[in-house]
Amino acid sequence: MTPATPAGGTAAETATHCPYCALQCGMRLRPVEAASAGAAPVEVTERPDFPVNRGALCGKGRSAPALLARGVRLTEPLVRDRPGGPLRAAGWDEALDRVAAGVRTVRERYGADAVGVFGGGGLTNEKAYQLGKFARVVLGTANIDYNGRFCMSSAAAAHRRAFGLDRGLPFPLADVPHTGCLILVGANPADTMPPALRYFRELRENGGTLIVVDPRRTRTAEQADLHLQPRPGTDLALALGLLHLVIADGLVDEEFVAARTTGYDRARAVAMAHWPDRVERITGVPVSRLREAAGLFGRAATGMVLTARGPEQHSKGTDTVGAWIDLCLATGNAGRPYAGYGCLTGQGNGQGGREHGQKADQLPGYRSIEDQAARAHVAAVWGVDPDALPRAGRSAYELLDGLGRPDGARALLVAGSNPVVSAPNAAHVTARLRELDLLVVADLVLSETARLADVVLPVTQWAEEDGTTTNLEGRVILRRRALDPPEGVRGELWLLGELARRLGVDRGFPADAEQVFEELRRASAGGDADYAGISYRRIAAEHGVFWPCPDPAHPGTPRLFLERFATPDGRARFAAVTHRPAGEEPDREYPLHLTTGRVLAQYQSGAQTRRVAELNAAAPGPFVELHPRLAERLGVADGEPVAVVSRRGRAVAPARVSAAIRADTVFMPFHWPGAGRANSLTNPALDPVSRMPEFKTCAVRVERIGIAGDGGGAGDGVDRLDGAERAEPARGADGERAAG
Repeated sequence: MTPATPAGGTAAETATHCPYCALQCGMRLRPVEAASAGAAPVEVTERPDFPVNRGALCGKGRSAPALLARGVRLTEPLVRDRPGGPLRAAGWDEALDRVAAGVRTVRERYGADAVGVFGGGGLTNEKAYQLGKFARVVLGTANIDYNGRFCMSSAAAAHRRAFGLDRGLPFPLADVPHTGCLILVGANPADTMPPALRYFRELRENGGTLIVVDPRRTRTAEQADLHLQPRPGTDLALALGLLHLVIADGLVDEEFVAARTTGYDRARAVAMAHWPDRVERITGVPVSRLREAAGLFGRAATGMVLTARGPEQHSKGTDTVGAWIDLCLATGNAGRPYAGYGCLTGQGNGQGGREHGQKADQLPGYRSIEDQAARAHVAAVWGVDPDALPRAGRSAYELLDGLGRPDGARALLVAGSNPVVSAPNAAHVTARLRELDLLVVADLVLSETARLADVVLPVTQWAEEDGTTTNLEGRVILRRRALDPPEGVRGELWLLGELARRLGVDRGFPADAEQVFEELRRASAGGDADYAGISYRRIAAEHGVFWPCPDPAHPGTPRLFLERFATPDGRARFAAVTHRPAGEEPDREYPLHLTTGRVLAQYQSGAQTRRVAELNAAAPGPFVELHPRLAERLGVADGEPVAVVSRRGRAVAPARVSAAIRADTVFMPFHWPGAGRANSLTNPALDPVSRMPEFKTCAVRVERIGIAGDGGGAGDGVDRLDGAERAEPARGADGERAAG
């Protein structure tokens, strides 16, 4: 690997961005002279001029170059010659010919929709755009979705329903320290995006109030002025209870409600049915704390509510977010400076990834695939007949659940995702992947999903390619290539073009990212997420550009909705929703709530971070967090292995006894495969609007299984990866293979 010509930074450094979370922190990459064998070829230095992180980086960002070292990542295509046989090294022509032949066979036997595509929220805008175009134009399939459906879809649906437009934050993060009261719901940025924590500290330093809603007393909750600790699955009732108190205490901004909203009377009637004592019984939050929170928020000069996966990953996630938006609308905290509702996006390009065609129901520019005018516009850019474009396909879990079935996909291309670890009811999803006629995985490491594949395609990483992403603020930023990829590694844009050619489409799939972005600008023009006025040159000059930006003379839009909301009449809409139970509530057999989440040193399915020694040393494996009273009742000591059992599966991990969690709840991080895979337990019940699965609560029991090594976790079959574990790739001529 050799350093590429720098673009940005000094002559020896390249200005770029972190590959992990949606902050997309600015950083610089400096070549390491004479890097030793197995060492990273570049090192990270600070980039204090980028306004989002102002030079601050977490451990994941600082250690990201470790994944660029040889021996860590894939460096050659892999193919499997027979079902159940080993993966072996292959050339690109053989691998791509195998994929094209398999796709043609499946289409001929079962039809175009029998080929599915599953994308990722870490793909650049260019890759997400080209993947969606490839699915619709080359494959002709309706069945494309991405793992971002598991991230922001409920918040996105609620945002569009209330405001007519979805952008994670309708204001820049720089506004956060200037609000009067901020309610942070189901978010733990101290662990998930540490450089953002400074905004919440500055808020309090400026005299503002921070309220954190979380079943656990996280490191973020420890920073709060008030911590509300509801039962998992009850955030909807909590929001309605606070709205009830705001109304009852005369804290509604009547002038704002009359001038800029619609639907308040119905929302008021619903909220008044959620009186404080009822909400305390549902949530477990004392009435006194409900009153304190409502008073702090309702009496503040300005207020914000920020949600994350905690309230969103539920079968009622859209309604839950809608209730928190209703609280903002009733108090006049929307469409004005230093106020409003926002969502803390999780994945690096979770925002841009859904704007440009990876979702089953969307076309570039955040257009609906069912809208005739949208279809005509995009088809004209692509040079195809609008009627040839497929209609909406299946959402992410529905796509995975249908794999190998008579009416489902029989071939699947996975790009930048690891559903064997990250999908709900993961053992079932793994079984469905095994039923495919053809599984193709494009990734930079041999993930658990790649281990099941018939063809594995090694692709470039963030430091080896140009491309844009869109951070949680709606700021379009530019990652720059800092070095050349290893011999044998190719970019996704290149491989999509090669596959398109093999499948009979010779034009429209260039490998150059900036060329793809120029087409994306045209395809998005006039859509909700309008990038028409954004260019690579402008992004570099302005530290990113906020969409919508309809033409080059437009300044971009850091703050949405200041004059009107994006609805036909310009008014925001109250959701007027009511509490309902979770998809699965505790009972005699499964008496506890399980909730899942992340830890500081790992990221998402862990496919990347579990390969970084520094991060593994900090977070080496899964655990089960449980309250001391529950541990005492079970006779479990700290560090002792326990089994967590749901109706879908069983997971085994050491107990971590902590008073930071509710006594009726256990917590597991979801970064690991194997016996400790948290998503073996989670419930795939779907939100009827967003199609978000219910990751954040399900009914479980905890079983004491004795001391480590007594066989309590062995042979339980919880992971079902036995065949995959044997499917190691054969060593190449240089004796190397990617780490598993």
